[in-house]
Amino acid sequence: MITAKASADSAVPSVHGTAVATGVPEREEPDWPWKDAPIRALVQRIHQLQAERAQAFRRLEEGHLQYLRSGPPYDFPRYRSTVHEVTQAFAAASREVLAVEAELSGPRGQPLLASHVRSLQQLEQTRLATVALLQLMGTPELTGQEDTLETHQLKMKVIKTMEAISEVLQDLRFDAESAE
Repeated sequence: MITAKASADSAVPSVHGTAVATGVPEREEPDWPWKDAPIRALVQRIHQLQAERAQAFRRLEEGHLQYLRSGPPYDFPRYRSTVHEVTQAFAAASREVLAVEAELSGPRGQPLLASHVRSLQQLEQTRLATVALLQLMGTPELTGQEDTLETHQLKMKVIKTMEAISEVLQDLRFDAESAE
């Protein structure tokens, strides 16, 4: 049996709101698991969440490729399921990133670090919207209407956004070291 202390001491803290996903009734949680963590730990968690997002993007891309290879007739229900799973992963990561931003801008009094996290969140939203549009444009139903210039521009936007994300992560790490 897992006690409350053992759960609190676990390497990966639980996030408020996970009861809905697991079907287990939610207990009243006393505090956010990162409340008293050092800034270094918060920044490390942001990097972990970015790794989770990268994995979700890979799953989304693989799901889209499987969809394209499945037809005709195309296996849309499977693709829709993959998109749903990836959407849930992105939403969970976003909730936690926003919580870290709130922690940095509020109790920690680190507006510069909070602005990096906010920028990161906005860039990830841009990246996801652009990738979704690219996948939509690449669906068999629209392939004949594909605009190669627009597709190229969208791919370049994804690349530029990923470069900007890397820069923000570097700035976050550097400025966090200066803040401690």
